[in-house]
Amino acid sequence: MTADMRMQDFISEFTSKLAPLAREAAHARWQHQTEGGEVAEKRAAECGARVAELFADPAKYAELRAIDASELTDPYLARQHKILSLRFLTGQLDPETIKKMSAMTAELSGAYNSFRANLAGELVTDNQLDHVLLHSSESDYRKQAWEASKLVGAENASRILQLVKLRNREAHRMGFRDYYEMSLTTQEIDESYLFSILHDLEEETRPLWNRFRLTLDEKIASQFNSTTDQIRPWHHSNRFFQTVGSSEESEDDLFKSINVEEVTRRYFQQIGLPVDDLLSHSDLYERPGKCQHAFCMNMDREGDVRVLCNLQPCKRWMTTNLHEYGHAVYEKYVDQSLPYLQRTCSHTMTTESIALMMGRLTDDVRWLIEFTDANPSDALEIASRSRKAQLEHQLVFMHWCFVMVNFEKELYANPDQDLNTLWWDLVEKYQLVIRPEGRNAPDWAAKIHVASSPVYYHNYLLGDMMTSQLMDTIENEALKLIDKADRIRTHAFGTFLKDEVFAPGASVNWQEWLQLCTGRSLSPTAYVREIEVMEHL
Repeated sequence: MTADMRMQDFISEFTSKLAPLAREAAHARWQHQTEGGEVAEKRAAECGARVAELFADPAKYAELRAIDASELTDPYLARQHKILSLRFLTGQLDPETIKKMSAMTAELSGAYNSFRANLAGELVTDNQLDHVLLHSSESDYRKQAWEASKLVGAENASRILQLVKLRNREAHRMGFRDYYEMSLTTQEIDESYLFSILHDLEEETRPLWNRFRLTLDEKIASQFNSTTDQIRPWHHSNRFFQTVGSSEESEDDLFKSINVEEVTRRYFQQIGLPVDDLLSHSDLYERPGKCQHAFCMNMDREGDVRVLCNLQPCKRWMTTNLHEYGHAVYEKYVDQSLPYLQRTCSHTMTTESIALMMGRLTDDVRWLIEFTDANPSDALEIASRSRKAQLEHQLVFMHWCFVMVNFEKELYANPDQDLNTLWWDLVEKYQLVIRPEGRNAPDWAAKIHVASSPVYYHNYLLGDMMTSQLMDTIENEALKLIDKADRIRTHAFGTFLKDEVFAPGASVNWQEWLQLCTGRSLSPTAYVREIEVMEHL
């Protein structure tokens, strides 16, 4: 029997077990995230553990490894061999440890989802805290809101550390330095490459960042009638300073009277990527016990793709919904004739790049005219201001990512170090935000990703860089004959995405995918060039 035949038999037998279990686990997780409760939490953990146990089978892993990848002649089979090998690698954990980690992760997700901050005696949602930091002029009240938002970290830090040490223990047993190294390996990302490209990005943008921060601090100081050295984290418009809030009420005014869900439907219909079926399966509005964040899930790789949001009629949630449906259309329009293992996005970074591309629509002048109440005579001014704000966001978010990526690397390198001080050292170094005097709290644990999406944040930043590289290709090569002002609202745009970007799915790795889409390897060039425009707007 040839290597190809053995591999095909292995895939057929294994996926016949994996597909139904993965579908059941997805539905359990969806129920947990949308409804909450101990029963749903337990079921999500149990289902997740059953999937993990499939990849923990040492006999099946040995069978896979016995198939020599170099002898595979079919590139689709070779790619599936790689996908399975990486997944089995992460699965070679102790079965009891798998169950424990799944239960701990589900428990932590439930704790974050059900957490409501106590602000001045009232339990409030994340949306309400965000509103305070965006709009309140009372410094003391802002400080109370910021401090209240961090209490979720204090409640969960010890459990996160237990999980971190558990992850590390298993990574060590499998021959890795720590869980961080293991995670990057299974994501097909070379650690030295990652930190090299992030170092280059930080170096190239440092002068721009320093100028921007000086201007922003002077603006904040004026707003609160203080001096720049008195600015503290709660004076920024976001709990983590991972974005900058708009100072222009007119931008949110454009979205107050629109139906975010309907606008999303109309836009994707217009570019030939209808999402009516996806919207009908999604869960888009706030309610008690439901996850307060936003995400997209491919439930079965057969077309059931769902989005969870907590929509409000504002720019933030319009942007977020477009972002999540960027993920969703990618998953929906992957070539459905591909094998099960390849019937999804090429990599987390590739789907992030599309989601970020769609989120940028709310800064486009023609899009604003067509999909909001913008007066055409004012749209250009609003879009220019909004575009500058988006580029500022990219610059701010980049430096927030530097904090997260470096913190997680150090967290797994030594979870027993003074993490509270490490966190603020990195915040001050990369974000230039002064730590509150005398503060010694696990503020790092207030970010849910540290608990539930470990070693993930680099995907946002590299995905953002991919977005700029893709848009550069679309504007200067693929759709250069179409009026630049209209490109992102045409069927041609949707067709390019569907045929060139989405269709390959996971049949290629992310480096090959980017080469296919743009003709070149990942580079910060287009991203940096794009952000530098902000100083001229």
